[in-house]
Amino acid sequence: MSRQVFLYDPPDRFVAGTVGLPGRRTFFLQASSGPRVTSVALEKTQVAALAERIDELLDEVVRRTGGNASVPAVAPVEIADTAPLDAPVEEEFRVGTMALAWDGDEQRMIVEAQALVELDAESEEDLAEAEERLLQDEENGPPMLRVRLTGAQARAFAKRALDVVNAGRPPCPLCSLPLDPEGHVCPRQNGYRRS
Repeated sequence: MSRQVFLYDPPDRFVAGTVGLPGRRTFFLQASSGPRVTSVALEKTQVAALAERIDELLDEVVRRTGGNASVPAVAPVEIADTAPLDAPVEEEFRVGTMALAWDGDEQRMIVEAQALVELDAESEEDLAEAEERLLQDEENGPPMLRVRLTGAQARAFAKRALDVVNAGRPPCPLCSLPLDPEGHVCPRQNGYRRS
């Protein structure tokens, strides 16, 4: 059996979104092209980390190319996607690992989300061997969502993903950033922590 890869190159739409009420939300990445839609579930922290890493990678691309890459400094307003996830949301798999890369020749961000795999191992050594086999088995590995985005699409995705993660949090009265339940470090007050 070969690996199932849900490829969108390019997607008509690639967004992060949620299903459910605050406190009980399930987070999803959703890619679509025409009538084809793929939704994968993941943790809130994974959505936040993905958005932050995309912005960091795009900033690095801009820096290294001296601003010559087709990457906007901020998310373009004209391609902002605030619509809800396409319904019905049917989970293909739960995300375990994610990877990002920049294709300089094509000027595209590549986002990969691979299914979570439960490894059955009795020792740390067995676990390390099982992980190594899994990484080397490109053809028969777990299902994967692979999306290729322009710099503008990647910026727009990252902005929406952070908005989804921060939805429902009250803003800090000093900096307007959403308050973090574990404590907020306000950039306007040199590390002032507010709980």
